[in-house]
Amino acid sequence: MGFYYFLSSFENLRVISFSLFAFCVLPVIAAAKNETIIRHYKFDIVMQNVTRLCHTKSIVTVNGKFPGPRIIAREGDRLLIRVTNHISDNITIHWHGIRQLRSGWADGPAYITQCPIQTGQSYVYNFTIVGQRGTLFWHAHISWLRATLYGPIIILPKRDASYPFLKPYKEVPIIFGEWFNADTEAIISQAMQTGGGPNVSEAYTINGLPGPLYNCSAKDTFKLKVKYGKTYLLRLINAALNDDLFFSIANHSLTVVEADAIYVKPFETNTLLITPGQTTNVLLKTKSYFPNATFLMMARPYVTGLGTFDNSTVAGILEYELPSSPHHVAMSPKKLPLFKPSLPTLNDTAFTTNFTKRVRSLASAQFPANVPQKIDRHFFFTIGLGTNPCDQNQTCQGPNGTKFTAAINNVSFVQPAKALLQSHYFGRSNGVYDPSFPVSPLIPFNYTGNPPNNTLVSNGTKVVVLPFNTSVELILQDTSILGAESHPLHLHGFNFFVVGQGFGNFDPNKDTANFNLEDPIERNTIGAPVGGWVAIRFLADNPGVWFMHCHFEVHTSWGLKMAWIVLDGNLPNQKLLPPPSDLPKC
Repeated sequence: MGFYYFLSSFENLRVISFSLFAFCVLPVIAAAKNETIIRHYKFDIVMQNVTRLCHTKSIVTVNGKFPGPRIIAREGDRLLIRVTNHISDNITIHWHGIRQLRSGWADGPAYITQCPIQTGQSYVYNFTIVGQRGTLFWHAHISWLRATLYGPIIILPKRDASYPFLKPYKEVPIIFGEWFNADTEAIISQAMQTGGGPNVSEAYTINGLPGPLYNCSAKDTFKLKVKYGKTYLLRLINAALNDDLFFSIANHSLTVVEADAIYVKPFETNTLLITPGQTTNVLLKTKSYFPNATFLMMARPYVTGLGTFDNSTVAGILEYELPSSPHHVAMSPKKLPLFKPSLPTLNDTAFTTNFTKRVRSLASAQFPANVPQKIDRHFFFTIGLGTNPCDQNQTCQGPNGTKFTAAINNVSFVQPAKALLQSHYFGRSNGVYDPSFPVSPLIPFNYTGNPPNNTLVSNGTKVVVLPFNTSVELILQDTSILGAESHPLHLHGFNFFVVGQGFGNFDPNKDTANFNLEDPIERNTIGAPVGGWVAIRFLADNPGVWFMHCHFEVHTSWGLKMAWIVLDGNLPNQKLLPPPSDLPKC
């Protein structure tokens, strides 16, 4: 059985996954009705030889699997995931999109909420899934190790809850990634030393497989076998390091029903866009008859920046099961015609904009869109590239002999040597972080016009401190410094509402009037438009330290990141829980 096995229902998904096909899952602790169910998982971080594109290398894995094991739970379940590090690199795991209400110690970004798990050490990530259901994913959150360390998180609704869309016949996780022949740790290390852009991947993957459009890869192809006249739920996840992706299935339409584990107003599309860090659930209704054909499902990048990128296409195959009629003549799939989808051009920003605007929250009585209406704090963050001077006696490959860097409000984040959450919790922030992150650019300029001559940034470990329950409006403004570019921004610890977006410079006098405060999409990751802006709102109701960063891994490495500190509230259930006894130490 391969990674892409298919399950006949959500209930079968639970039963099968916790028995025959589970990846080293410990027994589930039984609980009485209305009590929290505890799910135990065991993640062993080990090296594993894997061959792709006729190239064998040793990669970092969980339990020797690539992609890694799927986490399966229900809304309201508590998860205890023991991660043991058996490799030479330090490790952390982030449960991307899980809100971690008062459990910030389990969030996972290295040196933000925890020190890394060192060789031979273990750490139990302990958290409860509150008010969430749908598709998320987990991945390493230190350096570029998430290139191979990732897997799906499938959150089923509570047992007595129904779906706001047609219950599917089967369900399939589809996770996009990138394959590098070289060691990704060596790639980013070299880039940081030289100040230039990193080498790009050799291929994109679907469930770890590059597919038939790459050399020496026909046997490594994801195949989705379906029956005609059925509805399948595809759980799409973009775990790629550095690329937005277009996705389509030839001669089939998709109905979008969920984004980032939030139900949306269903809409049909032949093609969708998914940025790194985003998830999208779609319904695939198969043809009502055997089509006497097979169909390619394909993904390739949406590109806005000026740097190099992997200009290739990953493909899987949608294959219909033959009818069981004795009158039907069996035909080899290899002899059937193979149809190919038409994907947007690499820089099709018009498609991207139109698609993004169609994604709206369900905003029903059962699943309301609780958009903050009254705002306590307004922030305006510019995001983009910049430069740092080259180190003395070194030649650098960035613009005019500098080093590429990235920044928010011209502050490039410097990773601390101690975890921010521990420093905050124990009141030892002095020398670790500075609570003076600018609420707006210190020197305003024409953000999307002719770039300024001075591209140097400042560097520091600066944070924003918010009182508990502060309502926040944040404008994320792309800049043209070293080229405008779309940036997928991810906020830990919260979902946020995307209330507006546009191109050019944000105009508070004009653009605010057009904000959607009725049914904006609620997400944890949003692509800020190339040469434009996006407005988000969230309620700071989760005490702790919460990372916000670009989900292009190269931009995170260059410093396009910052942190929010949300103080405890006045009530006991508004306070951050104490740190666990096994929390790793720096």
